[in-house]
Amino acid sequence: QLQLVESGGGLVQPGGSLRLSCVVSKFTLDYYAIGWFRQAPGKEREGVSCISSSGGIRNYADSVKGRFTISRDNAKNTVYLQMNSLKPEDTAVYYCAASGQAMCVMTAPLFDSWGQGTQVTVSS
Repeated sequence: QLQLVESGGGLVQPGGSLRLSCVVSKFTLDYYAIGWFRQAPGKEREGVSCISSSGGIRNYADSVKGRFTISRDNAKNTVYLQMNSLKPEDTAVYYCAASGQAMCVMTAPLFDSWGQGTQVTVSS
């Protein structure tokens, strides 16, 4: 089973930026779509962004379009989530997850392996 480890979370002021990283080990990243999800206290886990195995498909939740950018470096077995213009409502634990699907549908049950999460807090 894949192992995924997130990093890059932290405390940032509204309008600030963070870049999250998801390092995948045990298997090569080449054959997997990677999604980013988040869960705020008292709320359900929601899909934020997803990138297909080739990088040709990149999907975003409406709430983050134009502010977040997903990318991948298969040579480094790493997927990134660049988050700009952060808002307090972006505060959550962010998880990366791997899926064998081709179309990058951001539905949690379609993802088989999950990281432990990294906390992002946007506050002044």
